[in-house]
Amino acid sequence: MSFKPSPSIRLPHLGVLALSGTDALAFAQAQFMNDLRPLAVGRWQWNGWLSAKGRVQALFALLRTGEQSLYAIVTGDDAAHAALAAALQRFVFRTKVTIAIERSLVVAGRFREGDDAPEPHHDHTLSPLADGGHALWLDGEPARELRLSRQHAPVDPDFTRRWRLADIAQGIPILEGDQVDAWTPHMLSLQRLAAFSVKKGCYPGQEIVARTHFLGQAKRALAHVASAAPMQAGSEIAYDGRVIGSVVCAERGEHGFEGLAVLPAPLPPHATLAGAPLTLTPLSPGTATPAPTE
Repeated sequence: MSFKPSPSIRLPHLGVLALSGTDALAFAQAQFMNDLRPLAVGRWQWNGWLSAKGRVQALFALLRTGEQSLYAIVTGDDAAHAALAAALQRFVFRTKVTIAIERSLVVAGRFREGDDAPEPHHDHTLSPLADGGHALWLDGEPARELRLSRQHAPVDPDFTRRWRLADIAQGIPILEGDQVDAWTPHMLSLQRLAAFSVKKGCYPGQEIVARTHFLGQAKRALAHVASAAPMQAGSEIAYDGRVIGSVVCAERGEHGFEGLAVLPAPLPPHATLAGAPLTLTPLSPGTATPAPTE
């Protein structure tokens, strides 16, 4: 009996922002926190956009689909995507770049398990799809395929929940609502994803990022948290009678709730959320590497 791969399911909390035009790459290099110079056509990298104070406005997978064309897979609903596009537009000035929500592309995912699972790899290569879209791999267990496709994909709330749990397990923070503009890249441990550069030159928030990196002043970091009690983004975490951190994102798991939280480093021996005990686990070292050159 042949193995039938799982179908792609739409991920309604993700959308696509397209940057195109003769200055698209230069604009992204000046605004985003990672270095695009090593990013060859047909590759992708983790990247993001910061405020002038070094707070993360958006974290996204950035795909280079052409010499001057980029896709950013961004989190949030339509209103959040429109707000991000409008905020970026304010910095266009006379630059020849178009920023638009790419509504023709559906973001979908599927888990790759068993005989369908690929060999582990970290080269961040894009796979072309027959409909002109793109697919990329998110390393982890199980491996996941993220697709930008022009084909219809069904929505399954339980699949979305499992996908978000996989993001949490992999240490990929899901920034929504009040969690936007709340954390620096170091607080979110984004060095694990190779999501920012401290050497590429100026971009919004670069001085704060570089100072934290080179002076070793990051006193808080991201950690896994689990509890039998309900947990949501913004929930306060306490230790020894005082608040020491808060939840960045959370999702219902099989035996309670799982999430990511910004907490002191090193982690305290124990903590509570609304009086309920929490299990704290440091993130494993990241394995992501910047996309290589051609």
